Amino acid sequence: MSAASRAPQRSNRAAQSSYRAARARRRAALAAGAAAAALLLAACGDGGTSGGGGDTGFVTGTDGISTVPEGERVAAPDLSGETLEGEQLDVDDYQGKVVVLNVWGSWCNPCRAEAKYFAKVSKEYEGKGVQFVGINTRDGSTTAALAFEKDFGITYPSLYDPTGKLMLRFEKGTLNPQAIPSTLVLDREGRVAARSLTALDEERLRKMLEPVVAEK
Repeated sequence: MSAASRAPQRSNRAAQSSYRAARARRRAALAAGAAAAALLLAACGDGGTSGGGGDTGFVTGTDGISTVPEGERVAAPDLSGETLEGEQLDVDDYQGKVVVLNVWGSWCNPCRAEAKYFAKVSKEYEGKGVQFVGINTRDGSTTAALAFEKDFGITYPSLYDPTGKLMLRFEKGTLNPQAIPSTLVLDREGRVAARSLTALDEERLRKMLEPVVAEK
């Protein structure tokens, strides 16, 4: 075969390889976009419920609170990063305590509705083996988020997660935060024990928290 005839074949192979690479990049971009879109669709809504049946290992009550028996709980993923104040925080450091995780945004009206209850209950549980931690998301800067905390008297730390990366670390099929606001309660071993995908009032927040605190 002449050099002249081999050249078009090499050119065709290179073109096909470039096409396949571009297709793979488009698929990856679409997958990332779908995940972000799903999070945005759930953002600041009335929440929802899931659970019960199959291999999920959890059930959702009529109040929208999902719970998991102690023997079937799954550890929360790595939840670490910078707080709104610019300090480093790792939720794993709170193992040995019950942790209440609240996903919120300053732009979210249901988040504003529940904030006073989180401020009140978090203060009541100070020094009682319970740690509240916020995950602030979809705020383009920390300014509005810090003002939100000041307005509602929130004194516990919040991880700053503007793009929702921390939320996406939770595995499918587990009690993960699928909406804004979402609240999770972690037991003393760092495992997800309860979840709500709707704004909570004081009564429902206590209903989530107290059974996990009572565990020995």
